[in-house]
Amino acid sequence: MHDRRLVIVIGHYGSGKTEFAVNYAVKMKEIYENVSIADLDIVNPYFRSREKREFFEEIGIKLFDSSIQNTAVDLPALPAELMGVIENQNVKSILDVGGDPVGARVLSRYSEQIKKVDYDMLYVINGNRPSTSTVEGVLKYLKMIEATSRLKITGLVNNTHMLKDTTVEDVEFGHELTKKVSWETDIPIRYEAVIKETAEKIKNQEILEKLFPINLYMREEWMS
Repeated sequence: MHDRRLVIVIGHYGSGKTEFAVNYAVKMKEIYENVSIADLDIVNPYFRSREKREFFEEIGIKLFDSSIQNTAVDLPALPAELMGVIENQNVKSILDVGGDPVGARVLSRYSEQIKKVDYDMLYVINGNRPSTSTVEGVLKYLKMIEATSRLKITGLVNNTHMLKDTTVEDVEFGHELTKKVSWETDIPIRYEAVIKETAEKIKNQEILEKLFPINLYMREEWMS
């Protein structure tokens, strides 16, 4: 994994970007001593990183979240420590950001500071969502996110899934979709995020080269 120190994870509603961000943080903790994740998702009021605060504390990942918990607030107060998360060269930091324009506006507050540091912005794609099931749909939100955040997306993540019912065919469809987006934008595919049970069945060599098996940390066992 050759990502830069600061990694921004962003994706349209239903992309599974928080699940990817959490799994990514857990993986980074295996590599780096100091890892932090900042929950800046003000768009989606469910399954956000801060709901797993105790989990992060147990494995030694520092969690930062907005100081106002009411998601009805358009742009809530962000953690005072956020500048430290962005600028601290001694910490591997992940920003979990809502992927709609309102969420991307959070990033625009800090775009000038972010541009000064070593950062990657990963765009998570779920081809099984109606809004991002076509190249045109994905590009629409990609361009909107870049324009609103005033930052450039540097990598794509295929996270096409149906939760625990994800099939190899789902993953392969998402791979082909993400590959076409990559061709159109010249943005590389960085990861192929696949639930572990399905990842074991993958045979496609292109997918295997960038395979990132994930656990469903953000879903309780009783959830589909």
